Amino acid sequence: MEFATFILAAQRGYHQSCDSVIGNSIEQAIASEQAGFNTAWFAEHHFNNYSLVPSPLMMVAHCAGLTSTIRLGTGVCVLPLYQPQRLLAEIGFADIVSNGRLELGVGSGYQQFEFERFGVDVDQAPAVFAEYLDILLKGLNQKVFEHNGQYEKIPLTAISLRTIQRPAPPIWIACGSARSMCRAYREGHNLFVTAFHNGLENLRTLRETIEAAAASRGKDVTAAKIGLLRCCYASDDQAEIDSYLDNARFQRRLSEALHQRRQQSRDGYLLQETPTQQDLSFETMRQNLPIGSVSRVIDRLLEEISILKPDQIAIQTQLGDFDQKTMLRQIELWGDKIIPAINKSLGQVKA
Repeated sequence: MEFATFILAAQRGYHQSCDSVIGNSIEQAIASEQAGFNTAWFAEHHFNNYSLVPSPLMMVAHCAGLTSTIRLGTGVCVLPLYQPQRLLAEIGFADIVSNGRLELGVGSGYQQFEFERFGVDVDQAPAVFAEYLDILLKGLNQKVFEHNGQYEKIPLTAISLRTIQRPAPPIWIACGSARSMCRAYREGHNLFVTAFHNGLENLRTLRETIEAAAASRGKDVTAAKIGLLRCCYASDDQAEIDSYLDNARFQRRLSEALHQRRQQSRDGYLLQETPTQQDLSFETMRQNLPIGSVSRVIDRLLEEISILKPDQIAIQTQLGDFDQKTMLRQIELWGDKIIPAINKSLGQVKA
């Protein structure tokens, strides 16, 4: 089982400076390598405090010089907000400076607030994403390529910066629908999925959807790697757990508001956290998620792994204004106890 950290780089309020948020995110990536995580993922968002990383490839390039073994991933590049020609060169650059450690996560995006400010219609995002991914695949696999599509017309073009990984870095598609899962299986990409703060039944439904997508393309479900984004936290300190849950719920509230095209902001930047009917209590979140003592987290993750059968679990480490020193200790705890215990148990099951 691979383990990753997912670094959102959120800013919960003005008591957090933007440089401290980015600095903490970089520090968590370095700590992730030291703890033995396989990958550090960096999000992409714009124009508000939900996430302060405008370019995950820039984070990859920077962290490449501060690490040596951990793989560095874009979680995700929002394709409709890019010129695919330029993105191809930046992908090549990031893979080169990371010595072939780039994991390329891509998605269509969902936040109208961002799209409006780039002059892009969010309702066309799925179609634009599909075409731009076609362009990326051409540019990564061909020395020269051309494209004549609905959204882009590119004459014969060569990308000077070629990736070290051939023919391309692993591509992960953020799969929020069966359609995106089907494309992943059709073209041999990996899947990045989330169960949000829901429990085992949601994971069972997610597994069924993945299996159906694979079958619809005549593929074995193991033909693609499955990555699960999950909120997880291990501690016997109830105050720590409550703080983590509070920040996780804060991030979910903002994400839901942006998805529903509601931007509650008094100053045009800082999003206001608003409780919704979809809110879960801390008790429900503790029941649904791998949250609690080390033994509880291990047992719950093993149960979730048996249901979803993922190849990688990406735990959310950078949430809101959760205390940085406490989170660095949490990352170390995963490397010392949780990851070895889970892999030992999985090894015993396979044997």
